[in-house]
Formats: sequence, structure tokens, C-alpha cells
Amino acid sequence: MDILQKIARYREEEEKLKWEGTFAEYLEILKEKPWVAQSAHSRVYHMIKDAGVEVVNGRKRYKFFSHHLFGLEEALERLVEEYFHPAAKRLDVRKRILLLMGPVGGGKSTLVTLLKRGLEEYSKTDRGAVYAIKGCPMHEDPLHLIPHHLRDDFYREYGIRIEGELSPLNMMRLEKEYGGRIEDVMVERIFFSENRRVGIGTFSPSDPKSQDIADLTGSIDFSTIAEYGSESDPRAYRFDGELNKANRGIMEFQEMLKCDEKFLWHLLSLTQEGNFKAGRFALISADELIVAHTNETEYRSFIANKKNEALHSRIIVMPIPYNLRVSEEERIYEKMIRESDVANVHIAPHTLRIAAMFTILTRLKESKRPDVDLLKKMRLYDGEMIEGFNEVDVEELKKEHPDEGMSGIDPRYVINRISACIIRKEVPSINALDVLRSLKEGLDQHPSISKEDRERYLNFISLVRKEYDEIAKQEVQKAFVYSYEESAKTLMDNYLDNVEAYCNKTKLRDPLTGEEMNPDEKLMRSIEEQIGISENAKKAFREEILIRISAYARKGQRFDYNSHERLREAIQKKLFADLKDIVKITTSTKTPDEQQLKKINEVVARLIDEYGYNSTSANELLRYVGSLLNR
Repeated sequence: MDILQKIARYREEEEKLKWEGTFAEYLEILKEKPWVAQSAHSRVYHMIKDAGVEVVNGRKRYKFFSHHLFGLEEALERLVEEYFHPAAKRLDVRKRILLLMGPVGGGKSTLVTLLKRGLEEYSKTDRGAVYAIKGCPMHEDPLHLIPHHLRDDFYREYGIRIEGELSPLNMMRLEKEYGGRIEDVMVERIFFSENRRVGIGTFSPSDPKSQDIADLTGSIDFSTIAEYGSESDPRAYRFDGELNKANRGIMEFQEMLKCDEKFLWHLLSLTQEGNFKAGRFALISADELIVAHTNETEYRSFIANKKNEALHSRIIVMPIPYNLRVSEEERIYEKMIRESDVANVHIAPHTLRIAAMFTILTRLKESKRPDVDLLKKMRLYDGEMIEGFNEVDVEELKKEHPDEGMSGIDPRYVINRISACIIRKEVPSINALDVLRSLKEGLDQHPSISKEDRERYLNFISLVRKEYDEIAKQEVQKAFVYSYEESAKTLMDNYLDNVEAYCNKTKLRDPLTGEEMNPDEKLMRSIEEQIGISENAKKAFREEILIRISAYARKGQRFDYNSHERLREAIQKKLFADLKDIVKITTSTKTPDEQQLKKINEVVARLIDEYGYNSTSANELLRYVGSLLNR
């Protein structure tokens, strides 16, 4: 199907969704589908919930956000459960402005954009259908037509509560156009659209001298006064302010705390009473979710001003910190690159991970625990299993600094540096060293980094460089060892047999001759020394391994190569130590002989076929590891 056919199909589907009928017919829809009368807050909550919820590591993950916001599960769970859910139940939090507070580039604007785009799509579904009085510029709820003295009866019959007053314009239309016959008032289905200004409004502050309050509440159309005779005639008023147009949906206040005070006064009654003042009319009812965003500095300045106290109590602040998990930060960069024009550039494996490690280190705060440095903390936050630590330790670390993640390097800076690196290199391939170099150069140009922070960040780049050196060595090591996993498994099984014999004070039997042999102390020590196990500590380490094997056996599980992190590390280092000379000679020889050239080509092929490199990045990796081994 070509694009024009798809456009035609889309137009037909849009037409099918349209509905128009009398208020009496609308009540029939309500009997069958009472959810169409839900409040704006309830609609947002159900939109998020209907997209699906899954529990990962004890945390709720909302699928509505999961493809766009990464590493913010805790903040999003708090937002949904502490604001949207109670607001949907008509509890008092719905009478509060939702203020998202966090550092630049942390995802606040993305979150609001997701809610707005999501509502546009949700209003086209059966569960998210919205109906309004036809011809109303504020898309007013048709239930406002029901008189106050009948609303209790309506609740008993339909189970739906009605809040809000009929607007001055619709009150006049009811009398003049319909002769007071509520049941004949025309109702239509509406579809939220920010572009068409239906149910979604956005207000951005500008110069207070030039910005008019009419931008929020609408204004008098002076050209119609001669026709209608009075400024207080609702037909002479343009209900085209952002608060008018956002009725029934969502209103975004960009950089709310930069607004002039007179703009914020209107929010006082809108949040608490659900109405606002416009022109020479009675208060106008509005049902909308007001969401604003700001940074921490502006918020602190705002609450320090006593003149803003009335608004303080009408705001619910939701901190949106930076992501603190390396794997999620990596996903952020992948998404940004995928959406750019450099998506065709080959980015060598581990490049984005190394950049993410640097970024996360800048956001973390030193732990009070002497056994936890920033690198260990970074790994624990990312879900890595580290000997001697569990989930309780991770939660305690998070409680040490409640404001952790509210400062540090933002993702935009990293992507800017990756982009600069791609443009400068002029080759369709970049690696981790290119990006680290670019990050380092960019620190001098970053306007908001202090001298102290710069020194700290340079230290993080050195730390991450060492991490990459280890990763690079391991990568080449795995490529050099033919059937790496098999070699590692064989070596480990051999080690475990000897450990078992040593701890149980028994002998081993030679598989070829059948002779009895003592445990091979030389083999065991050659592996244990790789991770610094001393002669005095060897017995305790071997017994610990045996206990772990027994624990696995009791649970009916098999102890394998990945069951003990330190042992796995020791096996890897031992294999690499045995191969080091071969790797060193093969990668550093300028004029390799035929045998060496064959080995290099095999390794390059394996790096390309199995590890995701291309020929450029694979050869760069080999040269780099060769230089490391020759130091």
C-alpha cells in the first residue's frame, strides 16, 4: 500500500469515529459507556494504565513511557501512584498544579509531550472518547446542562457525579437556540489536538510588558460590540485563551515560575475551585490537568518569596532526576542517534556504554560507606551482582542522598560530543576512545561547569578509560580463544575437581592412566592469584566455592561458569594470561608472517561476525590492545 492509499485509509477511519446527536442520545451512550464522562485527570490516568503495566525488579514499569523515557521508573511510579491515581479518584490532589522539577535534559519536557501526544491518540479510542456541546469554543462537558437540583437524582440513576457550571455562552445558547429544551442541545464527539487547539493548551512566558492576560483567558472581540450591544454579552467574547482551549484535557505551563505574578493568580481559583474569571462574566468552569516544569534553582527562589505562599499549597512538586543506570543511559543515546541523520555511522560495541559510564559517574554522590566507591555504586545501581551486596544495600545507598541525580552532565551534552566526534573523524566508524577524547575536549567549552567540577570530570574520564582498557582486552581475549566459553568451562571444571579433592582431602584419578594423583596446587594457585587470593586466604576461598556448589545442588540447580563472579573473573584472567604473548606478538608486529596474518584475519572475522564490530573498528581495537600489552 503506497503512502497516498494510507492517507485515504486514515481519513476514512477518522470519519467513522465522528458522532453527532442530541443530549438525549448522548445520555443513551452514557448508560452504555459511563467512562466517557470521566474527568481530565481520570482520563490521563486510564490512558497510562490502559497502555499496560509490568513489574520489573519490584518496580512498576508503565509501557506508556517505556519506549521514550529510560531509567525513571521510580519517579514515574511516584508520579502515577501519588498524583494521577488519587486525582482520578477525585481526591484533593486533583486541585493541585503538577510541577515537574529537575535538571536540564532530564526528560521533563519529553514527559509532558508524551502526555499530550498520548491524549490525542487516546481520544480516538473507545475508552478515551470525549463528547462536548457542539459549537462550544471551550468543548464544554454536556452534563453541565443538567440543573443543580437534579444532579443528585442523576447520580443515583447513572452513578456519575457532575461538577462545574454551564458557561455564560452555552447558557445563552440554551435559551436562544434551544428554547431551554436541554434534551435537544446538540452534542458531538471531539478529538484532542494541540495543533487545532482542542483540549490541549501550551502557555510559554515572554516579556511581561508585552504579554497579555488574554493569552490565558481570552478577550473581548470589539468588532462584535456594535452587533451585540454590550461587552458583557458572551457572544462578544473570544474564548480562545489557553485555559479555554485546554478545557477537558491538559494545559502545559512552560517555565511556569518565570511567569509574571498576574498570570499565576488565575491558577489559584482554577486549581482549587475548578473555575477562572474571564471578562465581565461569572466564573467559568474548566476541567483540566495543569502541568508545569522548572529547574531546582528557580523553584528554590520561588518558594523563598513569601508573596507566592498562596500558590505553594496548590502545587505538588514531583522531582524528575537524571537517570542513574548505565544500561538505561545507553538506551537514551541509542534513541537519540536513531532519530538523527548519523544513524548510518558504525558505532563500535561498548562506545555508548563507556560514554554512559562517564555521565552516570558525574551524577552520583560519594557514599558514606568506606567499602563503596563511585564505580562500585554505579555497578550496583545498574543491577550488577557484586559479592557481599544485595538489594537492601542498594536501597540504603539510594536513601543516603535523596537529591542524587539532580545534578551532573546531561544527555544532550554527550550526544553533542558524539556528534562532534562523528563529524570530525570523517570515517563511517567511531569507537569509545574517540568519544572519550571528544568528551574531554568539550569540558572546556561547557558554560556551566566550574573549575572544581571540571577536575572531577577529568578524573572520571581517566577512570572510565581504565574500564574500557579492561573491556578491550577481554574482547580481544575472547576473540583469540577459539570456542572461548568451552575453554573457560573446561578450565573451571578442572579447577573445581581439584578444589573438591583438596577440601575433602581425597585424591584425583588421571583420566588417561587411571593413576591416583594429589590435587594440582600449581593449577589452583595460578587461577586464584589472578584475583589476588593470597596463600593464607586460599583455603577459605576454596571452601566458599564448595559451599556455593552445595547450595546450588540443594536447589536442584547446576553450578556453572557464571555462578560465582570472582571465580569467573579469575578463569578469564588466567586464560588471557596464557594467551597474552600470542596476542602481543600478533597485534604489534608491523610485518606479520603468514601464520600471524592468518591469526589476525581470524580474530577480525570473529570480532565482526560475533561481537558487532566492522573491519575498521575491529582493526582499531586490535591495534589498541596490542599497544596496551606492550606498555
